[in-house]
Amino acid sequence: MVSKQNVGGRVPLVLFLLRLGVFIVMLVWALDKFFAPDHASQVFAAFYGLQGLGRSLVYGIGTVQLLLVLGFMAGFKKTWTYGAVLLMHGLSTLVSFARYLDPFTPPNILFFAAWPMLAACFGLFYLRDLDTLWTVDKDKPHKQINV
Repeated sequence: MVSKQNVGGRVPLVLFLLRLGVFIVMLVWALDKFFAPDHASQVFAAFYGLQGLGRSLVYGIGTVQLLLVLGFMAGFKKTWTYGAVLLMHGLSTLVSFARYLDPFTPPNILFFAAWPMLAACFGLFYLRDLDTLWTVDKDKPHKQINV
């Protein structure tokens, strides 16, 4: 049997590792907008129907995304940053829906990795009060959300 004291010490570590994993993916997505703005523009056109985004706009989107992702990793304003990461990843998962209907056409099978990451994003948002390891906002309970 696992004691409450033992669980209390393990949960923050697990949540930190989930946060770190999600951060790595989201950081690369944000950096893509700076290092390959033409690629990022093509992604916006193909998946979101936003044609012809100029480099300045892509850099602006990348800046906002980078700030949110850094805040997320720091555990800053968890309701907002964890919620924004959940929303961003949720939207990117849903706009890829056609890829899930044809999983064995390359590279569509890779898109399925979005689902466990979406579950991780939800878990982090839902358990954000318990995510206290290496966060700037440690003891700020949120209003209870029943799901």
